[in-house]
Amino acid sequence: MTVAVTLLGTGSPMPDPHRAGPATLVEAGDERFLVDAGRGVLMRLAAAGVAANGLTAVLLTHLHSDHITDLGDVITTQWVMSFEPTTLRIVGPPGTRGVVDRLLTSLDHDVGYRITHHDDLVEPPRVEVTEVLDGPVELGQSAVVVAAPTDHRPVEPTVAFRIDADGASVVLAGDTVPCDGLDRLAADADALVHTAIRKDIIATVPIQRLQDTLGYHSSVEEAAATAARAGCSTLILTHYVPTFPPGGGDDWRRLAAADFEGAVEVGDDLHRIEIDPSRQRSST
Repeated sequence: MTVAVTLLGTGSPMPDPHRAGPATLVEAGDERFLVDAGRGVLMRLAAAGVAANGLTAVLLTHLHSDHITDLGDVITTQWVMSFEPTTLRIVGPPGTRGVVDRLLTSLDHDVGYRITHHDDLVEPPRVEVTEVLDGPVELGQSAVVVAAPTDHRPVEPTVAFRIDADGASVVLAGDTVPCDGLDRLAADADALVHTAIRKDIIATVPIQRLQDTLGYHSSVEEAAATAARAGCSTLILTHYVPTFPPGGGDDWRRLAAADFEGAVEVGDDLHRIEIDPSRQRSST
């Protein structure tokens, strides 16, 4: 079984013609986990060869708009493109059920139109929501999914996820500063997928709304230090602020390498990394 990570969207709340909103795909054999659902996620899934009705579950790290912008599109497309009743599993922190309920309400007219028009659509979307903060997530699959709390305050609660399958382990941190919950979850994982911002650049921009981001995101160096403490072999950075041109990011790699001895992956949308549990782990 191959465990692979695809960076579907490496962007941020700021629209970028080259980067979709935050979203990551983890594939473990025939199981596919979508982590967050930022703008353009279905277009990137299609480019990766994955259909909405092929998702095992959607895992939401938190409820910031840029991470859930296209969740309604995932729900609708999974429903319309499934030709037998199929339940979409959505897992997220407390508050997720309320968000999904309101999304479904916003889709009432569309659902009604389609049921009226198509004889083989006889019921609204089937969505099952699980709210989790700390502990295992029961999905009935061979991959093991565990959540732990992170620190993105004042956005709270927020969670990270760990997916273990066939001897490989991937942790997806979401937006957070370094914290005990993430350290505990990431311990001895093979790969850590971590959002990061360039605090050294943002600190020089005299715009308060940008300055506000400094206190609740990890810098490249902080993400690298988290991966080193955990003993990971690979650090995968995403959610780049400020962004860089396609094919760039060498300066991000250099910054991470100063604090992390393992492999550092920085890439454009659709960058795919196969996780090798035999790779030498980093040491602090």
